[in-house]
Amino acid sequence: MEKKRTEISELGEFGLIERLAEGLKIKNEGIIKGIGDDAAVYDVGDKYLLTSSDMLLEGVHFDLSYMPLQHLGYKAIAVNVSDIAAMNGTPLQITVNLGLSNRFSVEAVEAIYGGIRAACDEYKVDLVGGDTTSSHSGLVMSVTVLGTVEKELITYRNGARKNNILCVTGDLGAAYIGLQVLEREKQEFMANAEMQPQLEKYDYIVGCQLRPKARMDIIYELRDLNVKPTSMIDVSDGLASDSFHLCRQSNLGVAIYENKLPIDKQVYETAAEFSIDPGACALNGGEDYELLFTIPQDDFEKIKNHPDIHTIGYMQSASKGKSYVTGNQDVVELKAQGWRHF
Repeated sequence: MEKKRTEISELGEFGLIERLAEGLKIKNEGIIKGIGDDAAVYDVGDKYLLTSSDMLLEGVHFDLSYMPLQHLGYKAIAVNVSDIAAMNGTPLQITVNLGLSNRFSVEAVEAIYGGIRAACDEYKVDLVGGDTTSSHSGLVMSVTVLGTVEKELITYRNGARKNNILCVTGDLGAAYIGLQVLEREKQEFMANAEMQPQLEKYDYIVGCQLRPKARMDIIYELRDLNVKPTSMIDVSDGLASDSFHLCRQSNLGVAIYENKLPIDKQVYETAAEFSIDPGACALNGGEDYELLFTIPQDDFEKIKNHPDIHTIGYMQSASKGKSYVTGNQDVVELKAQGWRHF
């Protein structure tokens, strides 16, 4: 009898992770959290140790026809630091693994490391090791980050409570619409090599795609405000998808309001050029690396005047589902159509 073949796309990234994690048992003492959050958590005494890893593949996560190598190095570190931020932690060390094909020169690798060093300086992390090997399929980057967090400050995805306020930092959709601009300019260049990219008026959204920021500044400010999120995740797969993760792990539903979504003017204007709904960019774009978190209603007064923290909805009972309240006050089902890895 022929063995059934299951396509990875049927499960998706998180379904695959859950399938592979089935039956795995923790063997060592001190492991507080394994698979299933932005970082693994270890008890090392006075604090928790956090660790997370990410991989970036040429042709999947980046295109070197418009991604400068220095920006790539910076982005590889920022997206990992963002995972530590999502646990309410502080990043300390990174290791970097590179797979290099023979088309990369020493100078090209130095450019990547120029971006890595810039990110290390900005986020105050130390590069402490890694590995370099050959690759037959372009550039591969894998980064592991270590950080710590005070035990009383650790924040997981599963801590949200009914009626908690849903907050997000910064603005949404810029990285996605910036990618559309870069892809358009690439196609025009391929059609006519004498065409020069016209990116000046898209500086903000292109920058959000090529050189995203990890929001460690917000983590420090929340501590100053004496606000500890009840749950948190970084927005890498899209607001809708990542809010679903909070819902699933906290066993809750959510209501998100269209007129509360923080969207930059340049996103509005550029989305119109592409005939794309800016709200769809914000909900499903991904790669914003902003922080999505929940707080008790009692903490609203502490954050209500913060210029870079926006309240966009609230958590509700799972029986009420996941709702999207349009600008016309119509309540529709919230759907996640963000980045799919498979």
